[in-house]
Amino acid sequence: MPCFRRIAGLCLFSVSLLCFSLCATSCGKSAVPGTVDAATNANGTASEGNLSWPAGGAATLTADSLTGDTQPVHDPSIIRQGSTYYAFTSDVNGLPPVLPIRCSQDKVNWTACGSIFPTGLPSWIMAKVPGVVCLWAPDISYFNGLYHVYYAGSTSGSQVSVIGLVTNPTLNPSDVTYKWTDQGEVLESHLGDDFNAIDPNLFLDTDGSAWLTYGSYWTGIKQREIDPSTGLLLASNPTRYDLATRPGVPLNPIEGPSLIRHGSYYYLFVSVDYCCNQIAATDNYKEAVGRSTSPHGPFVDEAGTSMMNGGGTVLLQSDANWGGPGGGTAWIDPDSGESLIVFHALHLSENGATYMWLGHLSWTNDWPSISE
Repeated sequence: MPCFRRIAGLCLFSVSLLCFSLCATSCGKSAVPGTVDAATNANGTASEGNLSWPAGGAATLTADSLTGDTQPVHDPSIIRQGSTYYAFTSDVNGLPPVLPIRCSQDKVNWTACGSIFPTGLPSWIMAKVPGVVCLWAPDISYFNGLYHVYYAGSTSGSQVSVIGLVTNPTLNPSDVTYKWTDQGEVLESHLGDDFNAIDPNLFLDTDGSAWLTYGSYWTGIKQREIDPSTGLLLASNPTRYDLATRPGVPLNPIEGPSLIRHGSYYYLFVSVDYCCNQIAATDNYKEAVGRSTSPHGPFVDEAGTSMMNGGGTVLLQSDANWGGPGGGTAWIDPDSGESLIVFHALHLSENGATYMWLGHLSWTNDWPSISE
């Protein structure tokens, strides 16, 4: 497992958002809707709104103990089938195979084990999203006898986006039933909408209901109910739930949601602040969390601030060695109860090369922290 250290206080950066091409690749996820200078406080540091920090400070990263095929990785999600762990990640170069898959027996050593679309993007996505060259933020879940991967198709800085779905009865490529079936579009957004249809995450509640949480920048994080029998939107419930936003912070930098339930609470994990700068050391991307007694909120942070008012307790942030930790997905193993979070971070001594990290979520007084 990776090593973490705790620091008190706040790591702030003065950020000029001039370019959002993640790690200089042609396919980096960047949902930023425009180019502006970050707001600054009187001391010249970037304004981060109403975020809070735990008493011991947010974690930072020291040494990534994952080995094997762990770079380049963006926006990972994780699941286990049998004794094998599978990680699904964004494309990074705009070339087939699309949506790569990595496997591990011990959560430490990872190897490449295929992709969802080995020959390229589905034609319907290219028709829906002009100029699309890659797919982002695949989220893996299992229900109704199938593995479901929700993913996003978009282009940098664009609101013309789609969330698609692909299913498979197994994740084992040696199984004769192994086959990814394209289920098509789940949700889309257009220029002028108040949301962006990217960064999907599927949460299955204990009552069998399924909820798709999604969103990036614009007015923040949204949620719709899913029909568990199809994996698509539930037609009988057109309600869209608003879960988190950051009023007063330039560009509303919040994205990458994941939702889990632990004990009596639902926890909404998000990536906040600015990623994907040309100069990796200026990224102040970080992981934050809030909790609620309902999967639809209201979510509040440890300070009691609503996530609809910019709240969120920061769990993980940059330091001089590893920058921009985010794009995370929290996951609780349904059999063992182990709480994990998988995410990416930029190795600053390698010009911002993006590596996969895997951390444990520890729980104290019904609040999570990220630890070894």
